[in-house]
Amino acid sequence: MRRFIRSLIMALALSPLAALALEPVNVNTADAVALQQVKGIGATKAKAIIDYRNANGPFASIDDLVKVPGIGAKSLEQLKPQVTVSTGSKASSTKPSAAGKS
Repeated sequence: MRRFIRSLIMALALSPLAALALEPVNVNTADAVALQQVKGIGATKAKAIIDYRNANGPFASIDDLVKVPGIGAKSLEQLKPQVTVSTGSKASSTKPSAAGKS
């Protein structure tokens, strides 16, 4: 019974961390610490992403990450499910907006 209670406490303590791991990281707003939470991004790639973003402005799409030194097509495929891009409060979409159409 004690083992079960310890396991339950540990699971509850770690559940917020699991939720963070499931939430995509916005590469247009994330700092180095947040970027390093993404599997495949360490300190060097996080710095390269931030440096590129500072020099060139926000990423228009996730595919633009291949323009960052050290991120190639293979890395991009690994990162895609874990990251998002946004220039405002909503994540960008590949579909055109329905607003303004008549």
